[in-house]
Amino acid sequence: MLDTFEILTTSGVVLWSRTYASVSPTVVNNFINDVFIEEKSSVAGAKNGAPAAENPPYKHDQHTLRWTFEKELGIIFVAVYRSLLHISWIDKLVDNIRAIFVGLYRDELTKPNTTIVECLTFDQYFDQQLRELEQAGGKSDGRAPKHEVLSEDTGDEPPSPPNHARGQQTQPGTSPGSSPNVSRPGTPSTSHLLVAKAGPVAKMSRRARKMQNTNSAPASSGDEGPTRKAKAKPVKRGRKWDADGLADEEDGVQLDYSVPTLTSDSEVEAGARPGAVEEVDASTWGSQAKGKFVLKDLGDEVHSILADADAKKSAATKTDAPSGLVGSGLSAIGGLFRNVVGGKVLTKQDLEKAMKGMEEHLLKKNVAREAAVRLCEGVEKELVGVKTGSFESINARIQKAMEASLTKMLTPTSSLDLLREIDAITSPSVTSLRKPRPYVMSIVGVNGVGKSTNLSKICFFLLQNKYKVLIAAGDTFRSGAVEQLAVHVRNLKELTAREGGQVELYQKGYGKDAAAVAKDAVSYAAQEGFNVVLIDTAGRRHNDQRLMSSLEKFAKFAQPDKILMVGEALVGTDSVAQARNFNAAFGSGRSLDGFIISKCDTVGDMVGTLVSIVHATNVPVLFVGVGQHYSDLRNFSVKWAVEKLLSSA
Repeated sequence: MLDTFEILTTSGVVLWSRTYASVSPTVVNNFINDVFIEEKSSVAGAKNGAPAAENPPYKHDQHTLRWTFEKELGIIFVAVYRSLLHISWIDKLVDNIRAIFVGLYRDELTKPNTTIVECLTFDQYFDQQLRELEQAGGKSDGRAPKHEVLSEDTGDEPPSPPNHARGQQTQPGTSPGSSPNVSRPGTPSTSHLLVAKAGPVAKMSRRARKMQNTNSAPASSGDEGPTRKAKAKPVKRGRKWDADGLADEEDGVQLDYSVPTLTSDSEVEAGARPGAVEEVDASTWGSQAKGKFVLKDLGDEVHSILADADAKKSAATKTDAPSGLVGSGLSAIGGLFRNVVGGKVLTKQDLEKAMKGMEEHLLKKNVAREAAVRLCEGVEKELVGVKTGSFESINARIQKAMEASLTKMLTPTSSLDLLREIDAITSPSVTSLRKPRPYVMSIVGVNGVGKSTNLSKICFFLLQNKYKVLIAAGDTFRSGAVEQLAVHVRNLKELTAREGGQVELYQKGYGKDAAAVAKDAVSYAAQEGFNVVLIDTAGRRHNDQRLMSSLEKFAKFAQPDKILMVGEALVGTDSVAQARNFNAAFGSGRSLDGFIISKCDTVGDMVGTLVSIVHATNVPVLFVGVGQHYSDLRNFSVKWAVEKLLSSA
């Protein structure tokens, strides 16, 4: 979708740029000349640094430019994209990049005699912000490869040749059915548009055109006359099964589609398979620190910069509605204190109406009612007896109290350093007098929350740290569960060849006792020298006592060092019952050790499930899932969660 993004000074120095598709330099040059030099169009934004949405879009050569200007530093931020596309979040991107860039490099830019700054690391900030806005806008990154540029004259395309399928266009040097292998969907092209035929044919009805095409078709041998013979309907042959219950596939029909299908001689020679897993750039989801690969938090630094920029903007305009972490949700709550005069000591009666509004705000964020009540009680406790000042000080005090209450609830009371725990078990110190053994981790949860997927994400994270991992297929009930893990292991092995570490699958098929399979997997891992055992389990309803009772036996047999429950960000208030039932299902003396919250990329700022499950169990959240790829796993950030919960409703 986005062709290029440039950050340049009014003197013509390009400080930073990112290009996804070839754009003529004259596009940006003419924009600078017309808007900033000759002032041929409205330049109100250039004079006062207005947001991108308030600046008139500049159009040139089938491109549209959205822009903003940093008056103090003399820097222009401009995004270029095709005019035929509609990108709803482009103005937000331009404004956010402006705030992030100025926040990072203001000190360098304001130094005397500075003409250029080193901003090589700005790529990761831009990528993070672009990815967030695309996901929030429900738009995939539709950037096409540079060799697939849309035609300059899309409105004057000649009709397709008669031997081509209607609505298809063939690029030179490519076959009609081929498409580029890109990691994301391509930009929507004009190939899906139906072009009307010129001339009198366009006025004919569909039935008349069909008859004309039928009558004008060349007659083949044995097919004389105006109509064609009807094709014989193929007869479905019965499949034969041998004595072992296997299908006789002599007819060439493939039944097992999990087997790689080689489509060319080059793939046969290379041993490749279609749809091979693409290499993952480690810098996009983690970093090396003290010899360990550490997961990133959810854009804490970027969000902090944007929040500070919003706060400064709010202070500059002297508006009553803060636009930082709190937004309009708590602004409305703060408005309930307008009738409280300065110098008054707040009582419980003064806070009653405000606490009700705060509770409603949290409920809109998917926070369970009992958790919302607990939070409001904490805020009320902080405010009762406080002597009021101006309205602004009351509003700020509410924000601070709410942040403190949320932070206290979500902050874990013990260390969540998973890598250190693994090393303490697999490589104990000499003074501990303990023998090394595999670190055992099990994943539990209700049906369909993404247990196998998140287990694979954790495995991929461990492979970055060169661990030898054994995945145990403990779901012996659901059809396809073992095959699903086998596909994950196959993909992880391909990535292992590039990243390091080893991964294997331990499975005994279906219908077996899951607790016995887990116990055997741990014994096998100890014999073969595996560092970590990841045990998948069957999904079960939290209110089904028969299914939940088997977890106690599983905990006794496998004796996992850590039990993680996968909770779904979409589930809403039912998360409280789920968390409590699973936490109590492992018998006396054993409970959950942490949560993984999946599908956080689908709920926006409605992340109340986090608060609900922590309130219900006092068990911390370790990871959050933000996508479907193996690298879409992040460490849980309390600051990020507080920001989402206090954002505008």
